[in-house]
Amino acid sequence: MARLRVLEYPDPRLRLHAQPVRVFDGALGDLVEDLFETLYADRAMGLAATQVGVHRQVIVVDVSGNGSDPQVFVNPVIEARSRMAQVEEGCLSVPQLQVMVRRATRLRVRAQDRHGQTFVRDCEDLLAVCVQHEMEHLEGRLLVDHLSLFQRIRLRRRPTAASGKLQHPVATHP
Repeated sequence: MARLRVLEYPDPRLRLHAQPVRVFDGALGDLVEDLFETLYADRAMGLAATQVGVHRQVIVVDVSGNGSDPQVFVNPVIEARSRMAQVEEGCLSVPQLQVMVRRATRLRVRAQDRHGQTFVRDCEDLLAVCVQHEMEHLEGRLLVDHLSLFQRIRLRRRPTAASGKLQHPVATHP
């Protein structure tokens, strides 16, 4: 297993659409394990393969907070959504940014596991929000797409940690 480098906005590779997984083999299993290692090392709840530069429809999620509920969704499709709410989200690919996003808090998702077996899962609350967020990555969509144009411009101009200057979060609430 290996910890992978998470791409950060505005890296153009984050905008690429992930391709469906057609081969369920050891390489896919290794990718899933590497995604989980990265997820846990970064203390995150979800990670899409796109975020590490692998453009395949694979997401891993664990909203337990203690590593006890790892879930894999390959080629996920949302079949139903309900109970809309405003939720605050962050993203490993856009560090130090928190944004209010309108999401369904109840989903029915059809996907495959790492072995290619199809399943349908009802997701609620935090799990539902996390799955939607990660699925947006597979479509080349980012958390910043939920910001206004002005906020996105400010975000692109903020100093990076690599420049030796502090990053300042973008104000997302009036």
